[in-house]
Amino acid sequence: MTFPPPEPHPSPPPASPTSGTAYGPWTPATAPPPPPTAPPAPEPADGSDPRPSRLEPLPDPLPSRAHVGSRPPTYDPEPTALPPADPDELDGLVPDTVLDGARYGACTLRAASVRGDSARYRGEPRRDALLTARFGTGERALVLVALATGARSAPGAHRAAAEACRWIGEAVGRSHARLVDDIRAARRGDLKSGLHRLTDRSLGRLRAAAAEQGLEPDAYAATLRCLLLPADPECRTRVFFGVGPGGLFRLRDGAWQDIEPETTEAKGEPVVGFGSPPAETPDGDRLTMDLGIPTPPSPYEPDPGPPREPFRFRTSIARPGDTLLMCGTGLADPLRGERELRAHLADRWSRPGPPGLAAFLADTQVRVKGYADDRTAVAVWEA
Repeated sequence: MTFPPPEPHPSPPPASPTSGTAYGPWTPATAPPPPPTAPPAPEPADGSDPRPSRLEPLPDPLPSRAHVGSRPPTYDPEPTALPPADPDELDGLVPDTVLDGARYGACTLRAASVRGDSARYRGEPRRDALLTARFGTGERALVLVALATGARSAPGAHRAAAEACRWIGEAVGRSHARLVDDIRAARRGDLKSGLHRLTDRSLGRLRAAAAEQGLEPDAYAATLRCLLLPADPECRTRVFFGVGPGGLFRLRDGAWQDIEPETTEAKGEPVVGFGSPPAETPDGDRLTMDLGIPTPPSPYEPDPGPPREPFRFRTSIARPGDTLLMCGTGLADPLRGERELRAHLADRWSRPGPPGLAAFLADTQVRVKGYADDRTAVAVWEA
């Protein structure tokens, strides 16, 4: 018996330009076609709202890019060498990557710290330290995010950064109730004075620790940058303070704004819509001038003194849809220097809803040739 020849299979359709794992030149992502309209869901008997919260992370239609620019960096994109370990100091090991997040009040927090390409290649520990902490409960709670970077090429730089985060966390935690009052009452002058005092004291402890170890003060030092986020949904004030270089940016209406404060000596009124005006009281508004913490005498002679870097402070009144980004120099430098990276992150972070933790980590790791330092980023999405 003879069988008829098989019918030829139809040719497969041409591949989509976006298929595959290689990424071409950057173009703004386009939204997928809207799904077919589904019938309305029945309302729950208890009267609760069945709709998802506007703050729920939405799935990302496309993965983040591996790198921007004409060619990838020379280093391997994944960790290679581990830092050396001391069997007697295993609690001092620093993981390659730290990732955290939360949602309080009207904002969603994403935070990540990743070892740089250079440190991964050389088997050096991550010099950046990251602390996220909530003090208090309910609408009286206060969220602190602290980012510190140890001095380059200094022994124990990662330990200095971790101690700076821990000490500022202790100081803010003990004073969080008064800080919440000052933030809600827009006592900008008192906030600035009190936080300046706490920062000087925390970094002064690092200089004292250097003296204990027989090191120069700058050999055991760290930069420090912090955000304070009140949990009260009616309070839209965000407070930034710290010492040392880095970046403070705002993504508004799809465009980046560099709002890094220069120095404490800068004069002038707050920018319209940004910053809280000082409030005056009969007592001179001195509630948090010292935050109720007496200054103990220094056990070290000479006194290690405050840090030499100028104190940086800024308050922001957030608008719905804003994204506030605080980062170290590892991300601030390429963000300022590479237009393509700014465009890519603006496209990724201007979509409705904040990204999930994994998507945020991928976004912060988009590499740029010539930038190989640790990357630490803290971003706040406003509902």
